[in-house]
Amino acid sequence: MYFELDTPSLVIDLDAVRTNIAEMAKTAAAHGVRLRPHIKTHKMPELARMQLDAGASGITCAKLGEAEVMADAGVEDILLAFPIWGEPKLRRLAALRERARVRVSLDSPEVAAGLGRLGGPPVEVLVEVDTGQHRLGRPPGRPTADLVAEIAAVPGVEVVGLLTLAGHAYHSRDRAELEETARREGEDLVATAELCLRDGIGLREISVGSTPTARYAAGVAGVTEIRPGTYIFNDTAMMRLGVATEETAAARVLTTVIARSTPERVVFDAGTKCLTSDGAGSPGWIRAAGLPYLHMDFLNEEHGVARLEAGHHDELPVGTRAQLIPSHACAAVNLFDVAHGVENGRVTTELRVAARGAVR
Repeated sequence: MYFELDTPSLVIDLDAVRTNIAEMAKTAAAHGVRLRPHIKTHKMPELARMQLDAGASGITCAKLGEAEVMADAGVEDILLAFPIWGEPKLRRLAALRERARVRVSLDSPEVAAGLGRLGGPPVEVLVEVDTGQHRLGRPPGRPTADLVAEIAAVPGVEVVGLLTLAGHAYHSRDRAELEETARREGEDLVATAELCLRDGIGLREISVGSTPTARYAAGVAGVTEIRPGTYIFNDTAMMRLGVATEETAAARVLTTVIARSTPERVVFDAGTKCLTSDGAGSPGWIRAAGLPYLHMDFLNEEHGVARLEAGHHDELPVGTRAQLIPSHACAAVNLFDVAHGVENGRVTTELRVAARGAVR
């Protein structure tokens, strides 16, 4: 299994990537909304270009460092879905605006005031709404409408829309709950925008959608844009939620069995420094592709310790290779300098994770 690669290595199934990109692009087109994928999942300009070529209107970035890497690669339409604070970042944002169209999300007049001092054309901003994750933003309705009015009064910025991330959808217990969360995600923003319009502030963008909710929120009347990220690779969290399968899980850590100290125990040469500790201990948090009878028990920094079900203790001797599907693809990819693209079971290319570690 890819014996030209040493382990642990990050392997990307490019056939699955193309399928995932095309499926989400088709979903957006079918609902008449724009697709603005979040590149924090892959951090690779080549994959962003594939998404744009398939119909994405632009990209979403979490941090300025990611946006700078993408602008260097020629991406011209970027949403920074993160408040920008502090003079060093504002100077970088000013330089970035000379190379690309950049919008910024925020949830405070203080951040807006900093953006307003940049000069040049007004900075287009989207006000973040808390639709249930309780991370950024005020609740939908009057609390957010009042915030929009405050921010719209700040010189040098233009409020163009509302934005949310229904991160609480990751805790959905079944498809019905997931669909309901997605529906409310979209409807809460649309209703809030209507309230803003009654206050005299027209908003043209309603931006929603994590990977779990994007396919459903896209169908809410009034939504203009979806911003899924994980869909390009998927992971075991998406599999648990029913929006991905093992076949569409494109990012995997190629690893080797390095110890079999007891009949049921299997130790791999990949731990938290490859797979992250996100989701640790939850059922199926890390899966071995094609090995449903192997269950990950725990990770240390360099070791992945799993157990085999009864009846399979003679399998996976030392030296066996396996592909582990991470619980959180975004965090796992950020742990590698390069990824190895595979097609039809063959290694065909090497991709640099160009925005790796771009946390500022």
